[in-house]
Amino acid sequence: MKVLITGANGFVGKNLQAVFIERKDIEVLAIGRDSSSNDLKQAVEQADFIFHLAGVNRPVNPEEFSEGNTQFTQTLCELVKATGKKTPIIYTSSIQAERENPYGVSKRGAEEQLLALQADAQVPVYIFRLPNIFGKWCKPNYNSAVATFCYNTINDLPLTVNDPSASVTLVYIDDVVGCFVQIMDGIIKADTYPQIEPTYTATVGELVSQIQAFRECRTSLISEKVGEGLVRALYSTYVSYLTPEQFSYGVPKYGDPRGVFVEMLKTKDSGQFSFFTAHPGITRGGHYHHSKTEKFLVIKGEASFRFRHILTDETFEQKTSGDNPVIVETV
Repeated sequence: MKVLITGANGFVGKNLQAVFIERKDIEVLAIGRDSSSNDLKQAVEQADFIFHLAGVNRPVNPEEFSEGNTQFTQTLCELVKATGKKTPIIYTSSIQAERENPYGVSKRGAEEQLLALQADAQVPVYIFRLPNIFGKWCKPNYNSAVATFCYNTINDLPLTVNDPSASVTLVYIDDVVGCFVQIMDGIIKADTYPQIEPTYTATVGELVSQIQAFRECRTSLISEKVGEGLVRALYSTYVSYLTPEQFSYGVPKYGDPRGVFVEMLKTKDSGQFSFFTAHPGITRGGHYHHSKTEKFLVIKGEASFRFRHILTDETFEQKTSGDNPVIVETV
């Protein structure tokens, strides 16, 4: 399948291309700012599916809104109609299309061009009125608060927040791209105005607090709950703004004649992860807990775990080695 992507080098376009790189059945026809009108014409003629992601949202002159959104979409529609094919189109519009500002008017005008094409030529059209999108490769200090907060926090730059209580509606780039691809593959039978799920709502202050908490994890070693939902998506986005030089960080190391002890990761409610070394013949432990539990795994060498019942003095010994990974529960 040949897939045309306008705005292929933009935020959404890059993420969409990253998915298609993994698929041998997809050939991407990329159209960017440097593409000519003839490039666009040839790509439209070849395309089996079109992702219309190109647009203008931060122009030098307001007139560029109409040129880059409404007029460019009109040109695309005319080219599609001229092929005589019913090539499906997914269009990234905006929730601003409901408003009367220059950007919103231009996006709504683009929608109208697509709806006319759908009515006149029976071309399947899917228009996404997207809220704030966030995720990897979104340009900071441009039009994404999340991208700016992540980048500035990582690089110790000031954060400007005019109203911490202001509410923001968000969608994560992986969910956006995933929905797009499922429509293309016919997995989702969508109407003309599909919705991205899930959609998240948070205040600006909550976003800032959460993103700054990610930074503090490196010093406190206490991990945020990054396993699901908005926090998971925010954390994946946050680490994407690290440079390779910022990938690594040190953790505390404590040593004595017995060996070393290193704390790696702590959780808010499920304990922590650490490792220690013990020189040959060294005994560690010699204590017990009423409620606290520990799990031990020997990763190199050999160890003998000895247990004694505190009331009966009954004993038990288990030997393990790094050659045969075994978890030993202790209390």
